[in-house]
Amino acid sequence: MAQVKVYINDNKERFISELLDLLRIPSISAEAAHRPDMQRCAGYLATALVKAGADRAEVMPTEGNPVVYAEKIIDPRAKTVLVYGHYDVMPVDPRDEWHTEPFEPVIANGRIWGRGADDDKGQLWMHAKAFEAMCATQTLPCNVKFMLEGEEEIGSPSLYGFCRKNKKLLKADIILVSDTSMLGMDKPSITCGLRGLSYMEVEVTGPNKDLHSGLFGGAVANPANVLARLVAELIDDQGHVTIPGFYDDVHELTQAERRAFNRAPFDLAAYKKSLSIDAVEGEAGYTTLERTGIRPSLDVNGIWGGYTGEGTKTVIPSKASAKISMRLVSNQDYRKIAKLFERHFRKMAPKSVRVEVKFLHGGMPYVAPTDMPAYKAAERAMTEVFGRKPLPFYSGGSIPIVSGFEEILGMKSLLLGFGLAEDAIHSPNESFSIEQFSKGLETIPLFYNYFAQTK
Repeated sequence: MAQVKVYINDNKERFISELLDLLRIPSISAEAAHRPDMQRCAGYLATALVKAGADRAEVMPTEGNPVVYAEKIIDPRAKTVLVYGHYDVMPVDPRDEWHTEPFEPVIANGRIWGRGADDDKGQLWMHAKAFEAMCATQTLPCNVKFMLEGEEEIGSPSLYGFCRKNKKLLKADIILVSDTSMLGMDKPSITCGLRGLSYMEVEVTGPNKDLHSGLFGGAVANPANVLARLVAELIDDQGHVTIPGFYDDVHELTQAERRAFNRAPFDLAAYKKSLSIDAVEGEAGYTTLERTGIRPSLDVNGIWGGYTGEGTKTVIPSKASAKISMRLVSNQDYRKIAKLFERHFRKMAPKSVRVEVKFLHGGMPYVAPTDMPAYKAAERAMTEVFGRKPLPFYSGGSIPIVSGFEEILGMKSLLLGFGLAEDAIHSPNESFSIEQFSKGLETIPLFYNYFAQTK
């Protein structure tokens, strides 16, 4: 693998320059105005994969944003890896909290700053460039396919149908995903579990128009007040979600399993300092690691209603709304949780308002066995690059389509991510360090090599 390392070192500056070009494309899937940017980004990636050495690469239409598919088949009898990634990014709001232009990436303090730098353009670009290095040095030991989608940040609504339609095309021995994080550069880890997700939107409607809060205040239900009360009642003072049946299917770990889970390195003081908070909060009786890895949660992701502009406007709003997500753990079904949420929210609402509840998207929790050949190959590769054996790690995040892959394609996914908590994905000032990018470039070719040798 020495020649691969030399190629990467000789071309790393170009790799990063090309990544900056990719980051300049504002491929925000949640905003319809950026639909042309989605097409442009997909085209950029397809062209890049052909240049990297793919036998074929094409932009394949879906009901939504296109999927970029590419492949290089060196031997039909060899192992096949299907690389999954997503080229869509989160919106940039709140814009005024960014220190740089979100889509004018810059390199400073050893990091690439810009929307998508980590999630997931930076990480998928590692795969494209590691693939290029192996093709250029004629060292690729297995077949490689790419499936890069443009809707992960909105729940991958079109990818389920795409997978059903293209099962034969996507056939592989393992799906390789780099859309997750590590515990730290000095604490390498491989994600072996993801929480599921059930994402809802609620709207509370009162009077048929905004009302003067002096003339009507105290006599008519204020939807914003009601919504605030309903949201507050979804979690009790012990941090428990109050939805009846919410915990019925939660897999409860034994005390021994919990002790083993909490052996993962975690510095609570450093965690609080990094977030500028004085105390953590969550479900009573569980550690912070447990709360984000093996316990479900409920959070308001956005809430709005009434006048929010400059100055004052004394109104009782006609409507108030909120977006609410629930992270789920093993055995919980997002569809069942969505129904339980809707039933409970409607039951809580007073007769003085009308309530609308929408299910936006969701996905099942996922567990990746640590004894599968792909995990062992990744473990060996990371140990060689980082100088220590990676820890298995349960992430609090969700990639809903991963459980969909297992259901539709019948394949397991290996969650080999190189992100860090400080990368601020989904937040202002997202970044990805050059060191993380470099470590990923080193690890991926080794993974291919070791996985190709497995039986």
